Amino acid sequence: MNDFNLDKEPKIGTGFKTPEGYFDDFQLKMMQHLPVQEPKVIPLFARRRTWMMSAVAVLVLALMVPVYFNYTSNNGEIDAVSMENYLAYQSNISQYDLINLLDSEDIQSLDMDLALEDKTIEDILTTNNNFENYIYENE
Repeated sequence: MNDFNLDKEPKIGTGFKTPEGYFDDFQLKMMQHLPVQEPKVIPLFARRRTWMMSAVAVLVLALMVPVYFNYTSNNGEIDAVSMENYLAYQSNISQYDLINLLDSEDIQSLDMDLALEDKTIEDILTTNNNFENYIYENE
Protein backbone atom coordinates (compact mmCIF):
# COMPACT_ATOMS: atom_id res chain seq x y z
CA MET A 1 0.00 0.00 0.00
CA ASN A 2 1.12 3.45 -0.81
CA ASP A 3 1.39 6.07 1.81
CA PHE A 4 -1.14 8.84 1.50
CA ASN A 5 -0.20 12.29 2.66
CA LEU A 6 -2.76 15.10 2.63
CA ASP A 7 -0.18 17.83 2.38
CA LYS A 8 1.44 16.52 -0.84
CA GLU A 9 -1.64 15.65 -2.85
CA PRO A 10 -3.36 18.33 -4.98
CA LYS A 11 -6.50 19.69 -3.42
CA ILE A 12 -9.89 19.88 -5.12
CA GLY A 13 -11.96 23.03 -4.69
CA THR A 14 -15.44 22.86 -3.19
CA GLY A 15 -17.18 24.64 -6.00
CA PHE A 16 -18.80 27.17 -3.67
CA LYS A 17 -17.65 30.77 -3.80
CA THR A 18 -19.06 33.83 -2.05
CA PRO A 19 -19.29 37.13 -3.82
CA GLU A 20 -16.98 39.94 -2.85
CA GLY A 21 -18.21 41.97 0.18
CA TYR A 22 -21.05 39.48 0.90
CA PHE A 23 -20.30 39.18 4.59
CA ASP A 24 -19.73 42.92 5.09
CA ASP A 25 -23.48 43.74 5.37
CA PHE A 26 -24.71 40.19 5.98
CA GLN A 27 -25.89 40.94 9.52
CA LEU A 28 -28.05 43.89 8.41
CA LYS A 29 -29.67 41.88 5.61
CA MET A 30 -30.36 38.97 7.91
CA MET A 31 -31.96 41.20 10.56
CA GLN A 32 -34.28 42.72 7.96
CA HIS A 33 -35.58 39.29 6.98
CA LEU A 34 -36.26 38.17 10.56
CA PRO A 35 -39.69 38.97 12.06
CA VAL A 36 -39.71 41.62 14.71
CA GLN A 37 -40.40 40.01 18.06
CA GLU A 38 -42.16 42.25 20.48
CA PRO A 39 -41.64 41.39 24.11
CA LYS A 40 -44.62 39.69 25.70
CA VAL A 41 -46.22 41.99 28.24
CA ILE A 42 -47.71 40.23 31.22
CA PRO A 43 -50.01 42.48 33.24
CA LEU A 44 -49.46 42.41 36.96
CA PHE A 45 -53.13 41.90 37.78
CA ALA A 46 -53.92 39.20 35.20
CA ARG A 47 -53.89 36.38 37.73
CA ARG A 48 -55.81 38.43 40.25
CA ARG A 49 -58.49 39.16 37.65
CA THR A 50 -58.81 35.44 36.85
CA TRP A 51 -59.15 34.54 40.51
CA MET A 52 -61.58 37.37 41.08
CA MET A 53 -63.78 36.32 38.16
CA SER A 54 -63.82 32.70 39.34
CA ALA A 55 -64.71 33.82 42.88
CA VAL A 56 -67.57 35.95 41.54
CA ALA A 57 -68.82 33.01 39.47
CA VAL A 58 -68.80 30.73 42.52
CA LEU A 59 -70.60 33.37 44.59
CA VAL A 60 -73.29 33.85 41.96
CA LEU A 61 -73.74 30.09 41.67
CA ALA A 62 -73.97 29.73 45.45
CA LEU A 63 -76.64 32.42 45.61
CA MET A 64 -78.64 31.07 42.67
CA VAL A 65 -78.87 27.44 43.83
CA PRO A 66 -81.30 28.14 46.72
CA VAL A 67 -83.34 30.47 44.54
CA TYR A 68 -83.59 27.80 41.84
CA PHE A 69 -84.71 25.13 44.30
CA ASN A 70 -87.30 27.45 45.87
CA TYR A 71 -88.87 28.19 42.52
CA THR A 72 -88.85 24.59 41.34
CA SER A 73 -90.14 23.09 44.60
CA ASN A 74 -93.02 25.56 44.91
CA ASN A 75 -95.89 23.79 43.22
CA GLY A 76 -98.44 26.56 43.73
CA GLU A 77 -100.55 24.78 46.35
CA ILE A 78 -101.32 26.51 49.62
CA ASP A 79 -101.22 24.46 52.78
CA ALA A 80 -104.27 24.30 55.00
CA VAL A 81 -102.75 26.17 57.96
CA SER A 82 -101.81 29.17 55.83
CA MET A 83 -105.27 29.25 54.30
CA GLU A 84 -106.97 29.08 57.72
CA ASN A 85 -104.78 31.85 59.12
CA TYR A 86 -105.47 34.05 56.11
CA LEU A 87 -109.21 33.56 56.32
CA ALA A 88 -109.32 33.95 60.11
CA TYR A 89 -107.50 37.30 60.14
CA GLN A 90 -109.27 38.90 57.18
CA SER A 91 -111.88 41.23 58.65
CA ASN A 92 -113.73 41.80 55.39
CA ILE A 93 -114.63 38.12 54.87
CA SER A 94 -117.58 36.84 56.88
CA GLN A 95 -118.73 33.30 57.48
CA TYR A 96 -121.64 33.88 55.14
CA ASP A 97 -119.26 34.77 52.32
CA LEU A 98 -117.42 31.52 52.90
CA ILE A 99 -120.66 29.53 52.97
CA ASN A 100 -121.72 31.01 49.64
CA LEU A 101 -118.43 29.94 48.06
CA LEU A 102 -118.79 26.29 49.10
CA ASP A 103 -120.25 23.87 46.59
CA SER A 104 -122.02 20.58 47.31
CA GLU A 105 -118.83 18.50 47.09
CA ASP A 106 -117.12 20.69 49.68
CA ILE A 107 -120.10 20.39 52.02
CA GLN A 108 -120.18 16.60 51.67
CA SER A 109 -116.46 16.35 52.43
CA LEU A 110 -116.98 18.55 55.50
CA ASP A 111 -119.82 16.30 56.67
CA MET A 112 -117.60 13.25 56.33
CA ASP A 113 -114.73 14.93 58.18
CA LEU A 114 -116.92 16.27 61.00
CA ALA A 115 -118.98 13.18 61.73
CA LEU A 116 -119.78 13.93 65.39
CA GLU A 117 -122.07 11.95 67.59
CA ASP A 118 -124.77 13.56 69.71
CA LYS A 119 -122.97 12.63 72.93
CA THR A 120 -119.82 14.44 71.75
CA ILE A 121 -121.81 17.57 70.92
CA GLU A 122 -123.52 17.50 74.34
CA ASP A 123 -120.17 17.13 76.10
CA ILE A 124 -118.73 20.10 74.22
CA LEU A 125 -121.76 22.28 75.00
CA THR A 126 -121.78 21.40 78.70
CA THR A 127 -118.07 22.00 79.21
CA ASN A 128 -117.99 25.24 77.21
CA ASN A 129 -119.24 28.35 79.00
CA ASN A 130 -119.96 30.22 75.77
CA PHE A 131 -122.51 27.82 74.31
CA GLU A 132 -124.98 30.68 73.96
CA ASN A 133 -122.72 32.15 71.28
CA TYR A 134 -123.04 28.94 69.27
CA ILE A 135 -126.81 29.03 69.51
CA TYR A 136 -127.06 32.68 68.46
CA GLU A 137 -124.65 32.23 65.54
CA ASN A 138 -126.81 29.55 63.93
CA GLU A 139 -129.97 31.64 64.02
